[in-house]
Amino acid sequence: MNIIETDIPGVLILEPSVFGDERGFFVETFRETWLATAGVNVKFVQDNQSRSRRGVLRGLHFQRRNPQGKLVRAARGTVFDVAVDVRESSPTYGHWVGVTLDDVRHRMLWIPPGFAHGFCVLSEDADFAYKCTTFYDPQSDAGVRWNDADIGIKWPLPADAATLSGKDRVLPLLKELEPLRLAASREVTI
Repeated sequence: MNIIETDIPGVLILEPSVFGDERGFFVETFRETWLATAGVNVKFVQDNQSRSRRGVLRGLHFQRRNPQGKLVRAARGTVFDVAVDVRESSPTYGHWVGVTLDDVRHRMLWIPPGFAHGFCVLSEDADFAYKCTTFYDPQSDAGVRWNDADIGIKWPLPADAATLSGKDRVLPLLKELEPLRLAASREVTI
């Protein structure tokens, strides 16, 4: 397992060993010690999986109370995955990290609690799987608009090609989330 730090402290890329031959491949998708080795001690309580078609963009979601840490991966297909720091006292508030996750390299992204999360599907379809550190809390559900210019995410698809849910289409801008403040945005694509 190779663990790569990003420019936002705490957001980590995990690159597992993939063993493949003419029959297919084998990859370990989770081992409790991986994150602990990087100083992240968490307990996962919920696993989720979604299937989406090309151009679907889900996010950017977070929970105000009971924030979730997430270990995310593309079980099938290719996605561009994004984490946005929404911790109001953080020096990287409003900054984002974008990582391509696919079923070839099997990279994963660790997103600590306090980050908005979203992804868009780049392949014909994709199965997206993630482990969560707290249960989903619908009363705490919140989000930030995917195309907020102050955040400046460079999604790898044209804006008019994104397929969004009605909920995601009307999420607020980051500066509308009172009493949060917006620091200068910064792009980090890996």
